[in-house]
Amino acid sequence: MKRPADLVTAMKPEEILKLIAAVRGDALCVPTMTTAPEWRDIAPDDLSISCVGFMGGASSLGLGLALSNPDRRVIVFDGDGSLLMQLGSLATIAGARPRNLTHLLFKNGVYHTSGAQNIPGGFDVDFVLMAKGAGYRTAYAIHEIDELKRRLPSLLRDEGPVFVELHTGLAEKTPMTARGGKSFPDQVEHLRKKLSA
Repeated sequence: MKRPADLVTAMKPEEILKLIAAVRGDALCVPTMTTAPEWRDIAPDDLSISCVGFMGGASSLGLGLALSNPDRRVIVFDGDGSLLMQLGSLATIAGARPRNLTHLLFKNGVYHTSGAQNIPGGFDVDFVLMAKGAGYRTAYAIHEIDELKRRLPSLLRDEGPVFVELHTGLAEKTPMTARGGKSFPDQVEHLRKKLSA
């Protein structure tokens, strides 16, 4: 079974994050695991809160932010290995129907942070089908960077919950190779202050 990491045309997570950063406006962002180190460099001291250390929590954290900040877009940068640990969040999110939530899944078929072991089912797991079955308003996959560029404005604007499976290669950094950043409690306090300012 092939993963995007094996393909020449695989989207680079870093390129995806830079594209999103350029158009996200004042959206709240929830990066997890391998998206967290790069996002920390792209958007330091920002309206973001990283979900590192509790795999699978990004989607639920994003839901809470979306429900408590209905006038802002919330973007979750999830991982396929992470989401597998909390698949029930798909049904919870769909049931809550947050109109302002965009759930991006960075799909590389492995648990990259712990050593790139294949996730159960590998790259054949169809998260789009799961999101549709759970009741997301919109769910689809993007395989190429040009397609992402075309669809980016709408996936950050369309009525949610929106689920987008992004087929990617492996990130250059992981929380294990690029340590640092604020602790989760410090990030929470920082985000609270930013939102109340």
